[in-house]
Amino acid sequence: MPEPAANTSWLSKRLESALKSGLSRAYETVRVHPDEYLMHLRAAHAVPVTSYEGMFTLPVEELDSIARQTIRGSMKMAGAEGAGLGFGGFATIVPDLGILSAITMRMVQKLSLIYGFQYNTDEEVAELWIAAATAAGVDISKELLEKTLLKNFVQRVIGRIASRFSTEFAEKMVARTIPILSSAVGAVLNYYFVRAWGNRAVAHFRQRHLDERNRRAAQPILLGPAANG
Repeated sequence: MPEPAANTSWLSKRLESALKSGLSRAYETVRVHPDEYLMHLRAAHAVPVTSYEGMFTLPVEELDSIARQTIRGSMKMAGAEGAGLGFGGFATIVPDLGILSAITMRMVQKLSLIYGFQYNTDEEVAELWIAAATAAGVDISKELLEKTLLKNFVQRVIGRIASRFSTEFAEKMVARTIPILSSAVGAVLNYYFVRAWGNRAVAHFRQRHLDERNRRAAQPILLGPAANG
């Protein structure tokens, strides 16, 4: 019978490969469209803005409330998905992580938009992946200089996220060798995985949002003397 360490090592490699694939597909195919999501924010949360610039005029507490609701919705979706696919044990790891990656990346995109940050340009997309790495608890400071090479940058970030996640997650997922138990484990792991990502992503976007508000508030003061002169 294989040793637990051997199982964990094998699973870690399998998880890393699956997560890389899942995040890459999510990056290419699962995108929250800003215009459509703004309509959702206006309809579902009564957000009184006509553009994402308007998010910087709303009380931060209101944005935080919407963000918390968004995270909870993603957590429930991830938990249900983990429970359903969990019945298959290891056999469902790859499809499970593909779906989990999509749920998580859509959540990060939504949180970005809630705090007023779109991702239409290469620089904005790079910033989104910086946020995703931060949400995963990954330090990518060495890669910041490569932001202009967007495709290479994104793949490097995905690799770092997958590497960190797989080692940390593998030990907890050994219980999925038992199909019935794996359903409960899958639900719980997915649920708390998304919560952790969501909370770290909110902290990242919230700080950026506050920094941008402060920058905008300081502009009239800085421009005032020149304008008067």
